[in-house]
Amino acid sequence: LPGLSAAMGVALLIPITFGMPASTGLIVLAGVYCGAIFGGSISAILIHTPGTPASAATAIDGYQLTLKGKAGKALGTAIISSFFGGLLSCISLYFFAPALAKLAMAFGSPEYFWLSIFGLTIIAGVSTDSLLKGLISGALGLLLSTVGMDPMNGVFRFTFGQAALYEGLPFTATLIGLFSMSQVLVLAEKKIRKAGELVKFDDRVLLNGKEMKQIAPTIVRSWIIGNLIGILPGAGASIASFMGYNEARRASKHKEEFGHGSVEGIAAAESANNAVTGATLIPLLTLGIPGDGCVAIMLSALMINGLNPGLSLFTTQGDIMYAIMIGLLFVNLFMLIQGKYLTKLFAKVVSIPQEILTPIIVIFCFAGAYSVNKSYFDVAVILVFAVIAWTLYKLDFPTVPILLGLVLGNMTETNFRRALLLSEGRLSIFVSSSYCIAFLVLITAAVAMIIKSKIRERSAGKGE
Repeated sequence: LPGLSAAMGVALLIPITFGMPASTGLIVLAGVYCGAIFGGSISAILIHTPGTPASAATAIDGYQLTLKGKAGKALGTAIISSFFGGLLSCISLYFFAPALAKLAMAFGSPEYFWLSIFGLTIIAGVSTDSLLKGLISGALGLLLSTVGMDPMNGVFRFTFGQAALYEGLPFTATLIGLFSMSQVLVLAEKKIRKAGELVKFDDRVLLNGKEMKQIAPTIVRSWIIGNLIGILPGAGASIASFMGYNEARRASKHKEEFGHGSVEGIAAAESANNAVTGATLIPLLTLGIPGDGCVAIMLSALMINGLNPGLSLFTTQGDIMYAIMIGLLFVNLFMLIQGKYLTKLFAKVVSIPQEILTPIIVIFCFAGAYSVNKSYFDVAVILVFAVIAWTLYKLDFPTVPILLGLVLGNMTETNFRRALLLSEGRLSIFVSSSYCIAFLVLITAAVAMIIKSKIRERSAGKGE
């Protein structure tokens, strides 16, 4: 569904998972995440409108194949590439996550402080046009994270006498307000979008052996790219898809086909963006660092279920973690089966009128928020944050940094203050280990890369 997002879907479904075992609920959210990344390719290919930003690169060649009457081949390529990209990323998660969790055992408060600062560099990465506006949004998120009980002294801060705020802002209601209800306000003020005109196609959603052999190297290359980008905070699936696409074009023997209906181009974009899904869970489950806004919502789901990222997840709650990993394998398998046999049915979703879709979203928002604590206060929180997010949207401020600041703020503050208590106020404790210095180097490199990419984007925009 163009205009909606994976983050919105995950935020809406968090309340539904509360009645499930923790592993089942998290698999549901991971399934929504993976399914949304693949689902965005359907509208990108058939109506030249990406369902999610991660499918923007897919639309370049996918729609060209549709115009040539080969929509089935384009969708078949997207399905196969998404499946293998997601499957291989699950394998990466299985092998790398426990090892990284063991490494985290050597971390103390100074290391965790720098780790959380490294996580906050995502704010710069997800800031669209203005880095300053992104930082302001992130600062607002950090400020909101201080609502509730002080983690060190136990006094109440910014609660204004509201008992419902003693434990901080209700995560679920805040998420739904920021990402779902605000989207309703954005849709409501716009002219009702005309439903997409679906291109009818009769060719089979399938690839032959020669085409499979042709895209195999591209899938492997894009999987590696997607994995590396998924592990790094702030990059995300959309960047991975374009990087995979560019590298495929550079390595292809048929460069002239790119932009005119290349199956390699579709394979590169879809394999890369689906490879991100498993890779982003590696730093999330081991270090508590989300790779993008959607995974930050999943981090809040972990916290709501009383699961703290780190080695303890793989020791005391190992059954839950490995159930999630195996569940992801099945998610990708079902995605392949559904994509092969139900794509023509799924494609009809782009023809749903917006005037029907919007009220359904509103009902889900209110029902989801109320169901968590059976509290009308949570419903009020939704409305407040929906208005805040809508106002920020009008002023061109991104909302994802608010969520990142809200999620990582407590971890940053607690470890900073604890480290200062341990060192009796000496700042030298923050450069007292090789891990601290390594994080400083990583943070500096990440910020430098982000600033460089922003300057390049601005220069490219002026050039146009």
